[in-house]
Amino acid sequence: MMNNKCAFITGASGGIGKAIALRLAADGFDIAACYYSDDLGATELEKELKNLGTNYRIYKADVSDHNRMKEIFEDAIEFFGGISVLVNNAGMAQQKLFTDISEDEFDRICAVNFKSVYNCCKFAVPDMVSRKSGKIINISSMWGISGASCETVYSATKAAVIGFTKALGKELAPSNIQVNCIAPGAIDTKMNNSLSDDDKAAFADEIPAGRFGTPEEIAGIVSFLAGKDSSYVTSQTLVADGGFI
Repeated sequence: MMNNKCAFITGASGGIGKAIALRLAADGFDIAACYYSDDLGATELEKELKNLGTNYRIYKADVSDHNRMKEIFEDAIEFFGGISVLVNNAGMAQQKLFTDISEDEFDRICAVNFKSVYNCCKFAVPDMVSRKSGKIINISSMWGISGASCETVYSATKAAVIGFTKALGKELAPSNIQVNCIAPGAIDTKMNNSLSDDDKAAFADEIPAGRFGTPEEIAGIVSFLAGKDSSYVTSQTLVADGGFI
């Protein structure tokens, strides 16, 4: 039986996305999970959701594809009876000198990291407004606040997500919809596998907390923002970086 309490999560097959999906499932949400290419990760997520007894649907899609996301949201809203929480987690990173970034690379990073947020909000918001209830949680990055050398375009897209969050939160507040953002620091996920063990250790030494964060710690913040205790919190960016910036 559907409980009309559904969380839609993008990038759900990866470390942070999977942790978010499982945490919200444990919180009692039905799960609409969207992923791009990690079939193995999606299969593992499906197995864990089944074990939890969660109602779910898993979609494979490019979140930057406007028409495809329209189809998915229409299906999810019909199947679950509405989307009560949207978590825009999908993203891609790139470490490259600005002068070496091609136009195609620029367009792709902007599409995945920022246009996807527009797409998902575009199709989730009307349903939320009609019900005068909803939570939108966007995953940015500490680099969206401070900027990172050799991650110029990535930093810019994550800063755009923060600005989008602040503005949309004000626009939707009269409809009892909260829009917030999380800016994670260094999190122990596959995205950081390109770093050597020595590089990871050196990075961790620069973090006041002395370690990388975990996907589950980010999922815990999402759980708070998705719940009733955050009903007066909107247009905010919660930084989870162990004190780095």
